[in-house]
Amino acid sequence: MMFWLRVLAVAQVALLVRRHLALLEPDERSRLGRLVAQSKGRPRKNLSAYERAEMLRLVQKLEPGGFARGAWGASRGRARGKP
Repeated sequence: MMFWLRVLAVAQVALLVRRHLALLEPDERSRLGRLVAQSKGRPRKNLSAYERAEMLRLVQKLEPGGFARGAWGASRGRARGKP
C-alpha cells in the first residue's frame, strides 16, 4: 500500500508542476530553461546580474509558495492542500 501512496504523491506533484509551468508563456518557459542550463547550478558565477534578475522574475511568476504548499500536501497524502 505504501508503494501506491508514493506513486500517487509523485503523480500529484507532476500535475502540480504542470499547472505552475502553465503560468509562464511558452517563450518564458524556454528562456527559463536556457537560464537554468546556462547557470550550471551557479547563477552568481555564470549569469549576469540582469540574467539573475530575469530568472528571479520568471520563477516568481511560477508562484513558488503555492507550489511548495501543494507539494507539501501531496507528500502528506492531502489533495491540493485540503486538510
